[in-house]
Amino acid sequence: MEQVQEQQAFGMPRIGEAAPQFKAVTTQGEINFPSDYKGSWAILFSHPADFTPVCTSEFMTFATLEDKFAEANCKLIGLSVDGLYSHIAWLRTIKEKIEYKGMKDVEVKFPLIEDITMEVAKKYGMMMPGESNTKAVRAVFFVDPKGIIRAIIYYPLSLGRNFDELYRALIAMQTADAFSIATPADWTPGDDVIISPAGSCGTAKDRMDGKEEGLECKDWFFCTKKLDKETVLKTVLKK
Repeated sequence: MEQVQEQQAFGMPRIGEAAPQFKAVTTQGEINFPSDYKGSWAILFSHPADFTPVCTSEFMTFATLEDKFAEANCKLIGLSVDGLYSHIAWLRTIKEKIEYKGMKDVEVKFPLIEDITMEVAKKYGMMMPGESNTKAVRAVFFVDPKGIIRAIIYYPLSLGRNFDELYRALIAMQTADAFSIATPADWTPGDDVIISPAGSCGTAKDRMDGKEEGLECKDWFFCTKKLDKETVLKTVLKK
């Protein structure tokens, strides 16, 4: 029984499932997740603790990029197991005292969740006992406008996140949805995209015979097509 309870406490939702619902106090007031974010993408991310250097560098970076994510219809929500007053003091310190990589006077405007009971962290599998029983690892959940989890990335306590990759992943998923394609390794807007493999022998033959216009096929199962950067950005970004 104890083992089952522990698995439930530290379980995590999966890609394709509805994001677990919760109500929480944040630095921007109370939120209901994901219902308050219906119609927008959301990135829910956790950090181990306030007043730590790696987390500080991450929050400054995310805050600086918030408008860029907003243009892609994506809102940011942070979480740690620290209390609200600790959050407020830390964010004030960041704005008033910290300068890093040319960033200074950085104001964090997106919500930072108070989770001293670890209720949300456990619900989302952000607690990793092998890493720490008292700090959330660096988890990232991409939630789409329908409240469905689309991607999950986890980092250990010692490793700061790559924010270019978080943005790239967001744009790639939006592009896949909009154009019914897949994106290859290291894809960025403007690169060729992948179309679904042929579903029949006839389609496979037609593709290899060059009968489907606009496709470049390496083999029957591996076909790409052009999708220019302007078309991608015009579709996924708010103008």
